[in-house]
Amino acid sequence: MRETLITLLDESFDAIEQARACVPRSIRFPQSDLMIRVAVGMRRAGKTYTLYQRINELLDQGISKEQILFIDFEDDRLLPMTMKEMGQLLDEFYSIYPINHQRKCYLFLDEVQNIENWHQVVRRYHKSKNVELTITGSSAKLLSKEINTSLRGRSLSVEVMPYSFDEFRIAQNVAAPKPPFGRQAYDIANKQLIDFFTIGGFPAVQQMQLHDWRETLQGYVDTVILKDIIERHNVSNIALLNYLIKTLLINASTLFSVNKFYNDIKSQGYKVSRETIYNYLDYIDDAFLIFNVPIYSESARAQQTVPNKIYAIDNGLVNAYSLKIKDLNHKFLENQVYLDLRKQGKSIFYYHTKDGYEVDFVTVDKNGERELIQVTWDMSDPKTAEREQRALENAEKELGIKGRIITSRDYAVHQV
Repeated sequence: MRETLITLLDESFDAIEQARACVPRSIRFPQSDLMIRVAVGMRRAGKTYTLYQRINELLDQGISKEQILFIDFEDDRLLPMTMKEMGQLLDEFYSIYPINHQRKCYLFLDEVQNIENWHQVVRRYHKSKNVELTITGSSAKLLSKEINTSLRGRSLSVEVMPYSFDEFRIAQNVAAPKPPFGRQAYDIANKQLIDFFTIGGFPAVQQMQLHDWRETLQGYVDTVILKDIIERHNVSNIALLNYLIKTLLINASTLFSVNKFYNDIKSQGYKVSRETIYNYLDYIDDAFLIFNVPIYSESARAQQTVPNKIYAIDNGLVNAYSLKIKDLNHKFLENQVYLDLRKQGKSIFYYHTKDGYEVDFVTVDKNGERELIQVTWDMSDPKTAEREQRALENAEKELGIKGRIITSRDYAVHQV
């Protein structure tokens, strides 16, 4: 055990040092010495490198390597591992560096869900040691709601998503235009935005050729389907699950009707209940692949019966499955605005006015402040401008909430 741990420590610090050359993430863990930090999110979005970034920050602050432990519990040299062996592994770290018993240490446990009953070891260390604990895992087994149960309210979670627009620019080695924003600056920013929507924000695909890019992103989805849905929930109707996920991805930023989908698959010969479809939607949402946004209404019945809008974790994934029959940039913009609002920790809804106009987002922040947001690619067409403005004004009057319109021009320069 000791020799294996020493080898893992050496290897991990080599990887941590190499990570200094990676794109700095804007993700920050909640600051609380009394709580366990948890990173959740879809596979390949950058959870491990977020840990590396935090470790490099500690090293730059003068924390010694001997006070830091990073363990990847997907390393095949550690598996299979029991809860008892996991505890022994962490205990061995303190045996190698006995002085750590008298000082604060920093433990980073990656993909910890691979160890059954891992939370018992984590709780023991959190209770008995002077330690900052940070854990991650695939969305299959380390969702925030499960964390709260397993760790009994002792944790604070943060979602790790693919690159933001600013992070994408860094990855592509392009600079955001600076004011004053003339035609040239807007053209450059608009080109960067379209590139962002085309490639997406998953870190590993940024410099790939088209064939490799598409194959890699579709492979990410296949892995989520297998590891985070089929294996986790014992799904047997794999063909239906695949068809549902593809349907959701290519229809991101639109309403999704379970009844309509149910009738569609019945006509194709699938034998399935509506309840199964609803269950599959929950599994897909839990895997951070597709998100469901309900209608803004005081009626609980309306929230349960009116179709949700759906958004994807990344525009690159949508693009990887799209046939590009028509321009999708307006959908990509709305999808990205949703992701940005989610990162801000806001509760998000959509709204239908009494006259049938749709407003893309009603947001509620942690202080209860509400805002209406309408997203459109371009307001230069008078009919488009009139339609979008009318919908927003109607919603403002009905709800008593102020709103704004975000266009591609706004987003390319200012974002949300």
